[in-house]
Amino acid sequence: MRPKRPAAIKRLEIKRLEEDRKRISNDSPAEIRLIPITLADEIKPGDLLADKILQSLAEHELVFESGDILVVKHKVVSKTEGRLVDLATVKPSTASSAWAKKYNLDPRVVELALRESRAVIRRKNGVLITETGHGFICANSGVDVSNVDGGRHALLLPADPDRSARKLHHEIKKRTALSIPVLITDTFGRPWREGLVDFCIGIAGIKALRDDRGRRDPNGYKLQASLEAIADELAAAAGLVCGKLNRTPACVIRGFPYEPAPGRTRDLLRPAASDLFR
Repeated sequence: MRPKRPAAIKRLEIKRLEEDRKRISNDSPAEIRLIPITLADEIKPGDLLADKILQSLAEHELVFESGDILVVKHKVVSKTEGRLVDLATVKPSTASSAWAKKYNLDPRVVELALRESRAVIRRKNGVLITETGHGFICANSGVDVSNVDGGRHALLLPADPDRSARKLHHEIKKRTALSIPVLITDTFGRPWREGLVDFCIGIAGIKALRDDRGRRDPNGYKLQASLEAIADELAAAAGLVCGKLNRTPACVIRGFPYEPAPGRTRDLLRPAASDLFR
């Protein structure tokens, strides 16, 4: 029986290679659509975002379809949750005022950024990079004054973006009977690269990462480090149609074969011990 063992192993390896090739073929969608969702009205605290989105789709003679993914910019989520801070009520510290004065910044925004952070990662040439309480590494802890009310208020990130995504996911399911995954996004900078890209900061109903390690490519090579950030890739794609200036804070991604899962943003965060940029 022993001489037959290598042949059996070889047949098993061939079978696995064929299965991997088939999966690779199936993982390649023929077409992915990005369908923008525009909102005519300004979002206010207490608004039901699910209703606003469904109303917009109906006005454009669109509906959610099974397999769709909803991507929403965090600002409309934060607004519905009342994450607005009146800048007139913010008293900056001496350190915040000195830093802001040196670089012609608003000391109240600097103060809010520090309050929303659990660590300052870099502070140089007027750029403040922090780690938020959520664990995100970004400029000014995500505190923003654009697209709010002309500079009177600042907008904070959702207190718990995953919870916000789950809430919107459940509300849409109640209204449509469809389980539509939800991604909440914000724009971050990247080490060594210019420009901003949308990243996922909240997730529900979809697996954040696709782990291809151990699978074989079409040439038979076993993949060693292919851990793909699906949620961030979808967020970046949605950023092509979701903009600050066109009242398009959300979009539907149609045609992407995702893996259903509860989802959690924590899976996308690299531990500090293995982060080469800190």
